[in-house]
Amino acid sequence: MATVNGLPASVEQMAGLALTNYGHFTTMRLDGGGIRGLPLHLDRLERDCAALFGAPLDRERVLHCVRQEVGRQAGPLIVRVTVFDPALDLAHPAGKADPHILVTTRPASALPPSALRVRSFAFHRDTAAVKHVALFSQLRLRRAAQLAGFDDVLFTDPDGRVSEGCTWNIGFLDEAGEVVWPDADILPGVTMRLLHKALEGSTTREVRIAELPSMRAAFATSAAVGVRAVLGVDDLRFPDGDSALAPLREAYAALPAERP
Repeated sequence: MATVNGLPASVEQMAGLALTNYGHFTTMRLDGGGIRGLPLHLDRLERDCAALFGAPLDRERVLHCVRQEVGRQAGPLIVRVTVFDPALDLAHPAGKADPHILVTTRPASALPPSALRVRSFAFHRDTAAVKHVALFSQLRLRRAAQLAGFDDVLFTDPDGRVSEGCTWNIGFLDEAGEVVWPDADILPGVTMRLLHKALEGSTTREVRIAELPSMRAAFATSAAVGVRAVLGVDDLRFPDGDSALAPLREAYAALPAERP
């Protein structure tokens, strides 16, 4: 099911998005009728709409559209809100924008999700701080990683500094069991931000591929899956694996969820 501005999406509207591939989005998990970090998701939509379209976005209008799509469902659902202009002119994209709100849903997977083995690639997303819909480059690398026998891809810079995953953030547990987030040019995910605030001693610093053997464990975060274990990067396997992440999952589960 998909709605645009609270009404059933038309073929013409979807064609506009598919052919221009210009817009931004946020992905949320609805559980028990609530969404963790809902204000942060709305903040992101407002900020990215100003960056991509030079236009304001009405938060209440977004929530109305989400309610129209979700109805009385309590979840678990993955709710994606995409902001785009179906009339955007490919040849003249600088024209006055009329951002529309596309809301789609799909069933959410069970928690906790299975662990990941990831392959590293040197790559930097264009306009990393914006959650835009141009996913070709990172999906191409995710495909390459999977064809090589891995589950997903982890990005670094050319000097081996770790940044983020394909559609998720990464964190580590150091030898002392403290949470470390890479200091890099990334898209700061809502789940990462919530955990960073909730976990005492959580720090952000430069993390290089070469130092990963000294880490106890690694994990991926996203709104869709919460906290997901990363078993290994390239040929490295983390010793503590999934067992060390229970306190992180408990901290995330304890965060309040708000009704849209």
